[in-house]
Amino acid sequence: MLVDTHCHLDFPEYDQDRDQVISRAKEQGIEYIIDIGSSLQGSRRALELAQKYESIYATVGIHPHEADTFTPETEKEIRSLAKNEKVVAIGEIGLDYFKNFSKPQNQLPLFAQMLKIAKDSNLPIVIHTREAQSDTLKILKEVMPIRAVVHCFSGDSNFLKECLNLGFLISFTCNVTYKKAQNLREIIKITPLDKLLLETDAPYLSPEGFRGKRNEPVQVRLLAEFVADIKGIKLEEVAKVTTENARSLFNF
Repeated sequence: MLVDTHCHLDFPEYDQDRDQVISRAKEQGIEYIIDIGSSLQGSRRALELAQKYESIYATVGIHPHEADTFTPETEKEIRSLAKNEKVVAIGEIGLDYFKNFSKPQNQLPLFAQMLKIAKDSNLPIVIHTREAQSDTLKILKEVMPIRAVVHCFSGDSNFLKECLNLGFLISFTCNVTYKKAQNLREIIKITPLDKLLLETDAPYLSPEGFRGKRNEPVQVRLLAEFVADIKGIKLEEVAKVTTENARSLFNF
């Protein structure tokens, strides 16, 4: 059994064949999929999918790219959505100083507000951080204790150590298969298996050999095989432990 802990099946890329995408994943042992909210509309759609499919769970939250348009009304609805039993986390939330689609001065209060919702709802968080590791850690340390996963990990060993010291889980995507991603493969080697999650971030980040094509949850199996090879362990162990990690964090 495997879990895709982060994908966006609610996106329009899947409107023509969503059922088949979900079936393909299940045939390869991906028993659960977590659809990640990244906007108000996306959070609504993620929950709709989770209510339609037994194997899908949802998160709700506002991505830092949406910070410039965040309103009190948006906050109120996210709080309401978070009460649903199929919502397992608040996310993806955080800071993104790489693309800066929203002003940093707006991202910071949004992140703080999303963290407050998570604390009030007793839910874990899914962290997006890009070129913003220092500010991300500073804000998170101020609200500890909180349960979290750092999605699509892209930091160095120092950032990894900081996150592990806070008790966070670390999630890797299919970009670890890229020829130039040796640094990420080294990070996987030193990440304890009991702190590791698997994700596709589909439709993005298709693995090597599929680049340029839409990614799908089915590729979690390829990712698991890749991680097993890096760590020199059996696929069955990777599947067992990462599934236990996902169950523990998201409580499904």
